[in-house]
Amino acid sequence: MDPKTYSNPLNERYASEEMLYIFSPHKKFTTWRKLWIALAESEKELGLEITDEQISEMKDNIENIDFDYAKEMERKFRHDVMAHVHTYGKACPKAMPIIHLGATSAYVGDNTDVIVLREGMQVIRRKLAAVMNNLARFAMEHKSMPALGFTHFQPAQLTTVGKRACLWLQDMMLDFEALDFAIDNIRFRGVKGTTGTQASFLHLFGGDHDKVRMLDRLVTDKMGFDKFLTITGQTYTRKQDTRVLSALASVAETAHKMATDIRLLANLKEVEEPFEKNQIGSSAMAYKRNPMRSERVCSLARHVITLSMNPYMTHSTQWFERTLDDSANRRISNSEAFLTLDAILELLYNITDGMVVYEKMIHKRVMEELPFMATENIIMESVKRGGDRQELHEIVRQCSMEAAKQVKMEGLENDLLDRLAAHEDVPLTKDEIDELLDPVKFVGRAPEQTTEFINEEVKPVLECFKDELKLDVDIKV
Repeated sequence: MDPKTYSNPLNERYASEEMLYIFSPHKKFTTWRKLWIALAESEKELGLEITDEQISEMKDNIENIDFDYAKEMERKFRHDVMAHVHTYGKACPKAMPIIHLGATSAYVGDNTDVIVLREGMQVIRRKLAAVMNNLARFAMEHKSMPALGFTHFQPAQLTTVGKRACLWLQDMMLDFEALDFAIDNIRFRGVKGTTGTQASFLHLFGGDHDKVRMLDRLVTDKMGFDKFLTITGQTYTRKQDTRVLSALASVAETAHKMATDIRLLANLKEVEEPFEKNQIGSSAMAYKRNPMRSERVCSLARHVITLSMNPYMTHSTQWFERTLDDSANRRISNSEAFLTLDAILELLYNITDGMVVYEKMIHKRVMEELPFMATENIIMESVKRGGDRQELHEIVRQCSMEAAKQVKMEGLENDLLDRLAAHEDVPLTKDEIDELLDPVKFVGRAPEQTTEFINEEVKPVLECFKDELKLDVDIKV
């Protein structure tokens, strides 16, 4: 790397080699060549004068790309596709006359984009499954551990540590469904010609409409797709980009919410992301354990969400059969959305693979708030002993206010239970009140919900990826 030249942090710090390759020049231009081969083979099968020798020459030179020559040709022609037609032709002189026969630039450009988008989504889906597997394991391990629930970030009823993790998992399940839909329904552009009318191919085949239709199907099949767009302009509809980036933004949205929760839990000293032995949290404050992975997830997630707006704007401003103002921004927004989300999922995998739970701190906070939550149970039990419900409600209200004031104004312990046990009109002893304060009695069906959700909904999804749920993640600073 030249230290005097800007380098995208996604390349240097965040994205995986796997995802970087999918959006690399080598992947792009070898795919162009595979598309030219599929076109030539299909045209030959349908009767055009293309020889086996020409096709063999093309196949033998898929990897033989002279990138310097391609740059020279692009400077000459000011056209990237024609530059690579000539570069391929230089390596395949016998095939040069039939390379790109009847096609327009969008044939290789758009069809490659669709291939790359689908492959990128497949990687994202697999890595999301790996994160979900970690979370499912974490949830099951802590499904019965009572924890203070929050609404408005104010103490509410109890939940469990595992049930809270299922909130994140539930969102990921919805994201997984959106990815599945986008992968299954992304359509190949196919063989359409300059404005999508297939006029050039109709001319090549002497007006035979059936052969032109078959050409579209043959090339689509050879490139591994079962669906193609029947109707296009010069390009595939950019609404396909909208669907794809929306699915990515949905994952980022979930990641941001989850990472924010972990950051808040770290502040509460209840749950933390992994912290390495020699990791420094702050250059000034040596005691700090900043949740830097979760913070990075939030930072990157905002970028993905922002990028998802680009295809909405791009498609809405395309004129008629196409304009070229969709090109430059798509090179950036599509690739960066994938590279960024790839980095997010690797971070989440690292976080979920080693989350630290501080059970005693969680229990301490539960017991600080549980007296307030247990008051209804105390009232009900007191009524069974002959107490008056309305009088008891007023006693509990007054004692709660006094106890809360002591906690907030004087920084003392919550002594509500002692106050109630000492009250002459509460027919319960301190020991009897304490028996009502088992936290497990306040978590409802949280453990059962966790088990049912994971066994019935999550595990069947993960079963398809059972051999791909381990990631080799290297988190760079």
